[in-house]
Amino acid sequence: MSTDGLIVVDKPGGMTSHDVVARIRRLARTRRVGHGGTLDPMATGVLVIGVGRATRLLTYVIGAGKSYTATIRLGQATVTDDAEGDVIATTSTVGVTDDAVRAALAAQTGEIDQVPSAVSAIKINGQRAYKRVREGEILELPARRVTISQLDVRAIRRDAPDVVDVVDVDVEVTCSSGTYIRAIARDAGLALGVGGHLTALRRTAVGGFTLAEAATLDTLEQRAPDVVNLPLAAAAERFFPRRDATGDEARVLGHGGPLDAVGIAGPYAVFGPDGGLIAIVSERDGRARAEIVLAPA
Repeated sequence: MSTDGLIVVDKPGGMTSHDVVARIRRLARTRRVGHGGTLDPMATGVLVIGVGRATRLLTYVIGAGKSYTATIRLGQATVTDDAEGDVIATTSTVGVTDDAVRAALAAQTGEIDQVPSAVSAIKINGQRAYKRVREGEILELPARRVTISQLDVRAIRRDAPDVVDVVDVDVEVTCSSGTYIRAIARDAGLALGVGGHLTALRRTAVGGFTLAEAATLDTLEQRAPDVVNLPLAAAAERFFPRRDATGDEARVLGHGGPLDAVGIAGPYAVFGPDGGLIAIVSERDGRARAEIVLAPA
């Protein structure tokens, strides 16, 4: 069985995030596997997988900032806001200038209120939005505050071989958790009056985890069952500020007790004298209290 830890996977297209989790369960020979942030089947790139006790770190991974490269097609709208959905409107892009394209995207930078794509995994009254849409319901999801800190245009192309009169825009995006890149494409198309959807999406980073360290499923297959490339302690040290505890502090914290605050902005990871990870803690009211205890029982 694999050790507790994280795996940075380069997810291939055509698979759901749950498909990847199922494959890792088989390779790692354990059921205790989860992922840190859904990628649509069309999308590729960084998917952080937790194994064993490291699944408890995934709530922090999910909340981390993310980076992407993507291609937006202007001139066509789809039911899903990406290439997996049926085209519902086609509009000529004649007269849509490069400057107008750049302005429509620049308007979506910073803190914005973004309406998620209706065909999404967001739960509405306990049911996934995409399920309700597929059952014929018309949904209007509430806007959510997100931060898009980078939205750079890398290329504007008007030479798509398969479709006449569309504009393809290659972009790089860095954004907060909960941002829908599909919604950026949709809203750019709406602003320009021609419709838009996403034709390609690749996640290049989740927090500090990047494509440079991501392994393909084929590579993991060859390494199985030793598929974890960031053991629990190393993963926590990568993701959180570090605090080293004394032996007495380690015993107190390992049993769920509080420590004295030391002024570290949390959450942060606390390690014992042996280098093992004890807990993820945060400080309030002069005490450092465990959010999750990760030391073996």
